[in-house]
Amino acid sequence: MATQSLFSSVQDALKNLPLPPLSVPAWAQDEAERRLVLLLNHVLAQEPEATQRLVRQKGRVVQLRWRSHSLCLLATPAGLLDRAAPEAKPELVLTVSEESIVALAQASLAGVKPAVRIEGDVQLAAEVNWLVDHVRWDAEEALSRIIGDAPAHALAQAARRVAQALRQFVATVTTRKSA
Repeated sequence: MATQSLFSSVQDALKNLPLPPLSVPAWAQDEAERRLVLLLNHVLAQEPEATQRLVRQKGRVVQLRWRSHSLCLLATPAGLLDRAAPEAKPELVLTVSEESIVALAQASLAGVKPAVRIEGDVQLAAEVNWLVDHVRWDAEEALSRIIGDAPAHALAQAARRVAQALRQFVATVTTRKSA
């Protein structure tokens, strides 16, 4: 007897619900993009090699796409990122192929990168790939600056246990689904 995974059951249920399309107000999207750029710059600033690589790409624009959402990022002379002007023409377009947020979350929990369609400058794509592969945010270190070393370490350990439990759950569900 074939069993259906929890994720696919939820995904099927969501597909069949007569929900209106979710519309995010322009101000909320604008603020979310600003916060995302701040977070990316915070992470990039922790890695000197990343900022050096971005300095070499200054003025170049990368467009990120998923479904109907799009964000154009500009490499700054400081080796960080900024939102590109609306009229800026991207030299590289990265489009996430997976449409389902549930499938993306499932793949992310399993540690799998999503499939991405790449259009544009190959050298710039290689630099972006290097950043994705090598730059990591040390959330525990950032948190320790706010609440101290011991509480940050305890929270990070708890988060790692939760993440490991989710990975095991996803692996179990995926194994059952393929069986």
